Amino acid sequence: MTEPPIGLIAAIPEELAEFGRHFVEESRQEIAGLSFRIGRLDERAVVAVEAGIGKVNAALVATLLLREFDCSALVFSGVAGGLDPALGVGDVVVAERLIAHDYGALIDGRIKPYQPGVPPLPGFPENFGYDVPDGLLARLKRNLVDVELPTVSAAAAGGEARTPKLVFGTVLTGDTFLNCAKTRDRLHAELGGLAVEMEGAAIAQVAERFGAPAVVVRALSDLAGADSHM
Repeated sequence: MTEPPIGLIAAIPEELAEFGRHFVEESRQEIAGLSFRIGRLDERAVVAVEAGIGKVNAALVATLLLREFDCSALVFSGVAGGLDPALGVGDVVVAERLIAHDYGALIDGRIKPYQPGVPPLPGFPENFGYDVPDGLLARLKRNLVDVELPTVSAAAAGGEARTPKLVFGTVLTGDTFLNCAKTRDRLHAELGGLAVEMEGAAIAQVAERFGAPAVVVRALSDLAGADSHM
């Protein structure tokens, strides 16, 4: 029996390229202008695809991977902006929970989050977020406990060379690139986000519909403030 593949998603070509020689492409299929690369990653069957940036692109790709390629699980690998002041460039965040921070009701100049698809109105459920199942989360923590990340150079870290750390926590998703320290601090304080990006919660939303697990792994490329575009 052939093992079902894992859907491997990245937003931009640089993220997908980082898998390098670990990924061996065997064939390719074009759907909706997207290139789905069928192959193996360290001997595991995968379908790798560059989704493009944003929640709609991510949801489209996630749906195609689960529907057309019968993927058993989805993994997103890419970069993100840091929200937690205790983290730095190069640190890796594995999402325990994913929140679409830009879906909800705009009240007094701020968005009150709701779960995507739930009417953002009084009287409707106010719980939100997509949690990684406890069993899968425990396996991830167990298998990653001894991972050692390579040193980040002073130039890349924006100061001094540092050894990154790997942490688990909440990752926020929205369709706006965060280049604002004030908003960064608010999102961290109000939602407990460690990192912010533009695809993860959409992938989790689709995966939940299909009953498939989804894991989002993010390396911090910036600290989501005024210099994040650098």
